[in-house]
Amino acid sequence: MTIAPAVKPRRQSTLTVLRTEWLGEHLVRVIAGGPGFEDFVPSTCADMYVKIHFLQPGVQYSEPVDVFALRDQLPREQWPVTRTYTVRWVDVKTRELAIDFVVHGDEGLAGPWAATAAAGDRLIISGPGGAYTPDPAADWYLLAGDESALPAIGAVLEALPAHAVGCAFVEVGGESDIQELTAPTGIDLVWLPRGNEAAGTSRRLIDAVADMPWRDGHVDAFVHGEREYMKALRDILLKQRGLNRRQLSLSGYWARGRNEDSFQAEKKEPIGQIL
Repeated sequence: MTIAPAVKPRRQSTLTVLRTEWLGEHLVRVIAGGPGFEDFVPSTCADMYVKIHFLQPGVQYSEPVDVFALRDQLPREQWPVTRTYTVRWVDVKTRELAIDFVVHGDEGLAGPWAATAAAGDRLIISGPGGAYTPDPAADWYLLAGDESALPAIGAVLEALPAHAVGCAFVEVGGESDIQELTAPTGIDLVWLPRGNEAAGTSRRLIDAVADMPWRDGHVDAFVHGEREYMKALRDILLKQRGLNRRQLSLSGYWARGRNEDSFQAEKKEPIGQIL
């Protein structure tokens, strides 16, 4: 039996699910906290994210579970499965944090877990990471993404200066997935329901950004979501609009037809490279 070498760990927090809230037909929020919240140190980035570690059924894990120590103890195929999710909000006073999940029936791992999560369930996370903070010197802001980026867009809107102006485009599955978000009055928030179109197949988000009236001045853009969407928006913003990379936070959160393991592996290949 070959044991894979351990990687440099990030801080682990073992939280307890406190409650869940359905935000729409395909969106559920999991609020977690408990004693393990003491181990969580929030970042200052608006796009704060964590790795969620799902224990595999049928594998015996020593308690208390240390997901990074397990990498020295177990073969790779028995490691907990990890998924990356944005932290929608953190409340250090109530010792709670919220993570929003997209749910499409039994598809995937994290969505079905979140759909059935109950108070008392364990939630093991590590991190957080993050890289984006709105540029306070920008003349205007552009936010764009699908529902996978909705939690990050919501957090970024709340981090914008009160005088901010610009546009935010959010593609969601349907009308029931539209949320009330807190944003400066100068931000035009545009919802783009797909209807019967499958996630990752629509042109709505791409066309909305391509066709928008372009403002004068220095723009700070936050654009995240499905990988092929991001490639199309990269070309619009960098090639057609002439933005430089320092003005643009752009990344794929997922890829249609791929699970996260395949998606992450492809980041090193031409198909997975966006910038």
